[in-house]
Amino acid sequence: MPAEALPSASTASFHIQRSLRHCLSSVAEMMYESGHVLETITLTQRGLSRQELDRLRQQHPRWAICQTTLEKSDAAMFNDYGRLVLTPLGRELMFDMFGQGAADCA
Repeated sequence: MPAEALPSASTASFHIQRSLRHCLSSVAEMMYESGHVLETITLTQRGLSRQELDRLRQQHPRWAICQTTLEKSDAAMFNDYGRLVLTPLGRELMFDMFGQGAADCA
């Protein structure tokens, strides 16, 4: 395969970040539709419980895909309480998209 046909690291990074942004945007929308606020996942001491995640998966079929994408890309993880929260990477992207005041107030 010619070198010019191979994606560059910056191109691959752009596509991964775009995919993450798409998932974060979808997650924000699904959470809002289900009565949650962004702070639920942006504050490391909060997060979504397993029960809340089950409800979100039932209400929104695409939730599971986004959650998997966020976890595999290290944009989300389970905190010490077993609740899903964003990692520093996920928080940075979320704040970039929605603004820190909109996404990090408790």
